[in-house]
Amino acid sequence: MKAIITATELAHDLTGANPPVLLDVRWQLSMAKAAGAPAFDGRAEYAAGHLPGAVFVDLDAELASAPGERGRHPLPDLAEFGAAMRRAGVSPGRPVVVYDGGQGWAAARAWWLLRWTGHPDVRVLDGGLPAWEGPLPADVPAPAEGDFEPAPGPGGLLDADAAAALARSGVLLDARAAERYRGDVEPIDRVGGHIPGAVSAPTTENVRADGRFLPAEELRARFRNLGASPDAEVGVYCGSGVSAAHEALALAVAGIPAALYVGSWSEWSSDPSRPVATGPDPQ
Repeated sequence: MKAIITATELAHDLTGANPPVLLDVRWQLSMAKAAGAPAFDGRAEYAAGHLPGAVFVDLDAELASAPGERGRHPLPDLAEFGAAMRRAGVSPGRPVVVYDGGQGWAAARAWWLLRWTGHPDVRVLDGGLPAWEGPLPADVPAPAEGDFEPAPGPGGLLDADAAAALARSGVLLDARAAERYRGDVEPIDRVGGHIPGAVSAPTTENVRADGRFLPAEELRARFRNLGASPDAEVGVYCGSGVSAAHEALALAVAGIPAALYVGSWSEWSSDPSRPVATGPDPQ
C-alpha cells in the first residue's frame, strides 16, 4: 500500500464505490503565542473551507494527550483516540486520506497513529491542502459513525530506553532542524543537543519547496547515505513526535520501516540524568 496519494488520485478515488474518509488535521507548531500573538487556529481554518466531506481532527486534543513528563505530544489515550476516529467515520474497511495545510507534519502524525493502531489503508495527501485544485466547501459534514477499534501491534514504538539503545545498535534519526540537533539553539525544550549516537536528518530535506515528497528513489538514496536501509533497524524522533512522524512517512515512501520515539526530545531532555550530545558529531 502506498503511504501518500496525489491530489489527482484522490479526486478519482472520491468518485469511486468506496471513497476514502477525509481527515483535516491543520495544525502548526508556532511560537506566536509566546510572543503575545494569537496562536494558529486549525479549526477556524477548517471552518473557512476544506476538502468536500472532510472532518476536522484536533492534533492536540485527539492525536495526543496532555503535555507532561512524557513530552509535549504524548500518545493519546487509545479509547479517546478510537472514539474520535469513529466520530469522523473511520472504519477498517474504508480507506482514509489525511491532509493538513501543506507542511505534512500533522497529517503524518494522524497517519502514523492510525497505522500503528491497525488501520490497513491510510494515506497522506502529498502537498496537503495547497495541492488540491477542487472546491473547498465550508459546510460541516455529519458522517455515519465508524467502527474502528485501535489495536496496536508489536513494534513500531520506542520509549526513551529503546531509543538510546537503537542509537547504538541501529540507526536513530533526529528529524529536527540541524541547529537544534547541534544544540546551537533550543527555543522550546530545557536544553539543546541530541540523543548520543543519533544522526541528524532534518525532515524538511525530504520534500520539495512545494511540500511534496521527493521521489522514492531520491529518498532511498538520502536515507542510505545516513545509514538507514530496509535491512537496518531504524528509529526516528524530533521535538515532540510530530515532525518525526513526517520523517517516518518519508521512510515509508522510501520502503524503509521505522519505529517512532513519540516522547522525543521534549521527554528526553526533561530528565537531567539522561545524557546529551552537542555539535555535529552523533556522539
